Amino acid sequence: MNLLLWIILFTLIGGVLSVLAASLFLMIPEHHHPRVLPHGISFALGALLSVAFLDLLPDAVETVGAERAETVFAVVLLGILALFLLEKLLLWRHCHAGDCETHTDEHFHQPAGTLIVLGDGIHNFVDGVLIAAAFLTDVHLGIVTSLAVFAHEIPQEVGDFAILLKSGYGRSKALLYNLLSSLATLMGGVLAYYSLENLHGALPYFLALAASSFVYVAVADLIPSLHHRTNASAAFQQIAMISAGVLLIFSAHAYTEGFHKDHSAGAISPECSAVAP
Repeated sequence: MNLLLWIILFTLIGGVLSVLAASLFLMIPEHHHPRVLPHGISFALGALLSVAFLDLLPDAVETVGAERAETVFAVVLLGILALFLLEKLLLWRHCHAGDCETHTDEHFHQPAGTLIVLGDGIHNFVDGVLIAAAFLTDVHLGIVTSLAVFAHEIPQEVGDFAILLKSGYGRSKALLYNLLSSLATLMGGVLAYYSLENLHGALPYFLALAASSFVYVAVADLIPSLHHRTNASAAFQQIAMISAGVLLIFSAHAYTEGFHKDHSAGAISPECSAVAP
């Protein structure tokens, strides 16, 4: 099979199929959402922070080297500040009066949905580039990398669906937006096939931008929403679900990283080795 066709097929598997697998979350009946969504938001918080701090940022720093790590974190800082400004613009857009406080409860979560789609799109684009890099090294390694991305994306996509539903999106719109975001994997793979050498230098900074969006949504939107429930039972449930999100991402990361290393020893150059499932 032509190498480009391999890349197209497996970027679709790594991106679109992970969204479809995670979309089983949407099958939960709507009348159960008020009870289920707070748990989904807690899970999403743990998953997003884990992806940012266990996957994206370590891989970005590893790629550029310790001597340039400061630049990576500067991009994270700039990304967080830019997202703050973007969220302000999104909030102002929803306001129709000089004083917007009366609209806060109704629209508080809507920017979080927009930002999570944006951040996930950046993350998916980088995944596509890395899948293509693996295929350009060895077809078998490309397949392994794609399956690692697929397995790793599912818990994060579940968290994304929870955030979108909490943001007021209907189930069909949440699925559509996540599917559109997943197509960035295909875009990254195809672009990398034609210009991997040019894209490689920018990859760590794409990873840093994706990490900044996940951290910002977690800290600015998800954590404040969880503080609305103050009783001991709610706190225990939140801690349990946050821990579940962290542990699931950590386990998937450890398994897929080990699996990748077992199959890639000696088969891939240092420039392509920092695969971030």
